[in-house]
Amino acid sequence: MEVRDYIASGRACLGIELGSTRIKAVLIGENHEPVASGDFGWENRLEDGVWTYHMEEVWAGLRSAYAALKAEVESKYGVRLTRLAAMGFSAMMHGYIALDKSGELLAPFRTWRNTITGEASEELTERFGFNIPQRWSIAHLYQAILNGEAHVAGIDYLTTLAGYVHFKLTGRRVLGVGEASGMFPIDSGTCDYDQGMVESFDALVSGRGFPWKLRDILPAVLSAGEDAGCLTADGAALLDPTGELEAGIPLAPPEGDAGTGMAATNAVAERTGNVSAGTSVFAMIVLEKPLSRVYPEIDMVTTPTGRPVAMVHCNNCTNEINAWAEVFRGFLTALGQKPDMNEVFTAMFSTALSGEADAGGLMLFNYLSGEPITGLDEGRPLLVRSPEAKLNFANFMRAQLYSALATLKIGLDILAGEHVAVDRLLGHGGFFKTPGAGQRILAAAANSPVSVMTTAGEGGPWGMALLAAYRAYRAEGQTLEDYLENKVFAGQDVTTLEPVQADVDGFNAFLAAYRGALAVEREAVNSVK
Repeated sequence: MEVRDYIASGRACLGIELGSTRIKAVLIGENHEPVASGDFGWENRLEDGVWTYHMEEVWAGLRSAYAALKAEVESKYGVRLTRLAAMGFSAMMHGYIALDKSGELLAPFRTWRNTITGEASEELTERFGFNIPQRWSIAHLYQAILNGEAHVAGIDYLTTLAGYVHFKLTGRRVLGVGEASGMFPIDSGTCDYDQGMVESFDALVSGRGFPWKLRDILPAVLSAGEDAGCLTADGAALLDPTGELEAGIPLAPPEGDAGTGMAATNAVAERTGNVSAGTSVFAMIVLEKPLSRVYPEIDMVTTPTGRPVAMVHCNNCTNEINAWAEVFRGFLTALGQKPDMNEVFTAMFSTALSGEADAGGLMLFNYLSGEPITGLDEGRPLLVRSPEAKLNFANFMRAQLYSALATLKIGLDILAGEHVAVDRLLGHGGFFKTPGAGQRILAAAANSPVSVMTTAGEGGPWGMALLAAYRAYRAEGQTLEDYLENKVFAGQDVTTLEPVQADVDGFNAFLAAYRGALAVEREAVNSVK
């Protein structure tokens, strides 16, 4: 009854995140806990050498996820969802969406997964003295300029997927600062694009005759809680074609999945960190002080309030585990069984813990796509073993879990060498759904205690709903850090695992062999087409 009345009175908040394999909507109630959800499965496409999603899939997926949530609200609580206190949209960070003056795409959406901007990335990193990863929007823009792509002159607005959805629903050309930090470097002192680097870029392309300067086409930058506009009547119809969703709902600044991950794990204060592990994997550590130098393996981004964050981002994580889960499902089906996929994943993850500490000498690369940290523009999933290696299910799954975090560990080891202090490291995402399994492997990789909350599986859409609630309900002058600590996470159940030394040693042995076998992966990329 209480939840029904809360929803009916328009006090609930909604977060929707467009992830790599799923668009998910989460509605939260008075205690910030999820009360309803809906989702839609989708997959990226490799077309003409570019990883992309079609925009009609974006809108079909958003409508489907929202409709499923709306149906669950009516089924569980007997009320139609028409009003909200606030809502917000997040998505895969980075990438490239270039729009003309009519708001239409000038080129196919280029996602974070692409590794086609190496020349631009290297040149801008050297020019700025700041690491510009290949997946950042500015790298895509400059690579398009270097390629002589005709559409660049017609750009009226350059944004990300979250910014695109927000623009279509509100008419506002804005981004949350955390998401904006995946487009162009941010000055944490001003919570805006670094002006010196903006001017440097404009000077770099000044002789090419473009009718715009960089700030003309980039979104305005907002911090968490700021006014990012309201849902228009046209926007409401885009999301809910039934016409029942009312216009005028306030929206939070659109964020990336990194920012929502930080919110979902209460990791927005200094010396806190989180690891988001799903299709991709990334670690976010909120810094006390700058790193001593630029590292190509470490991205500098921000929290949703603009604090500097060291980010280790890897393109590949659970995709190979998911593929093998389908193989096992097919095997069980062939035996006449009707497998429950949750049980399949639980068996896979749990059994990994009984494997040998070094995975029995098995070597596995989960590279479905390229991995810049290890210098690969393309990937080929690959299992390699010597005749002496011990191939069994437990060792195979141990190698799978190690492989999912191996590239991340390379970056974490750099931060450890920089003596980056972390008081609290939390894991979230599908990798941590099986109790104790992914958490224990991450503890071995980081050689640090790892905590997981009961909400670990909720991830980004719940984090976006929390940012929407902060937009609607924060007290005057209340910081996001204080709101999350005292309003959301006070009393939250947390499970913490210390690293097991045998696991740490085993992971280190696996990683040493992994580094040595990268030549095999490179040859696979060259030879397997």
